[in-house]
Amino acid sequence: VQLQASGGGLVQPGGSLRLSCASSGFTLAYYSVAWFRQAPGKEREGVSCIGLSDGNTYYAESVEGRFTISRDNAKNTVYLFMNSLKPEDTAGYYCAAADREPSGSSWNWSPQYDYWGQGTLVTVSS
Repeated sequence: VQLQASGGGLVQPGGSLRLSCASSGFTLAYYSVAWFRQAPGKEREGVSCIGLSDGNTYYAESVEGRFTISRDNAKNTVYLFMNSLKPEDTAGYYCAAADREPSGSSWNWSPQYDYWGQGTLVTVSS
């Protein structure tokens, strides 16, 4: 059972990246999936989440309108499309999965997630 996050890299401010979170050993369609990030010297924070129902998506205020989360069940993958990137988006990004619908405003409560990926680094710099 494993989650694999990928797609990070170096991008200029205003640029875009697509992060992917793929699962092996279990079917991601039956899980809510969230993205968290952690910058050096800062606490981990929730970025976005997609619930078991594709209609339920959640975003941190800091990324609302710039990031979009989606899933491709055929590929067993969840994506995070990141646009208009800012230097303050620089962090390690981690995906996590839970076998339940997140409870509204508690979607970013990390202990509810059962599986975690290893992280992918996003650096936004000119």
